[in-house]
Amino acid sequence: MRLERLTYNKIKIFLTTDDLSERGLTKEDIWKDSLKWHQLFHEMLEEASAEFGVEIQGSVGVEIFSMQAQGMIMIVTVDEQDEEEEYLDDGFIDMQVTVEGNEEILFHFQELEEVIQLSKRLNLMNYMGGSLYAMNNSYYLYLDDVTPQEVNKVVAILAEYGNVTMESIHRIEEYGKLIAKNTAVETLNHYFK
Repeated sequence: MRLERLTYNKIKIFLTTDDLSERGLTKEDIWKDSLKWHQLFHEMLEEASAEFGVEIQGSVGVEIFSMQAQGMIMIVTVDEQDEEEEYLDDGFIDMQVTVEGNEEILFHFQELEEVIQLSKRLNLMNYMGGSLYAMNNSYYLYLDDVTPQEVNKVVAILAEYGNVTMESIHRIEEYGKLIAKNTAVETLNHYFK
């Protein structure tokens, strides 16, 4: 689990699929609003409160972005309250949850060589697609055409060479430089044999 403070009242929490499974949870538990999910959520809020010194009480907005096979990102927004409301709430947290699914696979790489070696492995699986971007002296590989049967295998291979990113593909498309659109693996294998 990774925590990042975005603003004075907004925190980003990134949970990998492994983080969820270590706690005995699946994404379905979150969608079903299970008791285990509520316990995990309160633990995460306590950890965020301790790490960032944010008093989390009252109304809390939670946006959950699910990333296929990678985990999920939660944006927690603590609503401001006046002193009278804080006194009345007495530590109560009112959650307003928004869930958005996302079928993208997006990985971050420090070096181009990592992407080249990865493309050789993906080529062996007869995968030739993907879009490659450069941004902030790093590389991002975006895969949006992986079949549901291949997802876990492809993500496992990607994780050997790079890391899941908390960036969105929209931000990378806007601020990054496109190197190869929809043929990244094929292009890298052609030029780097």
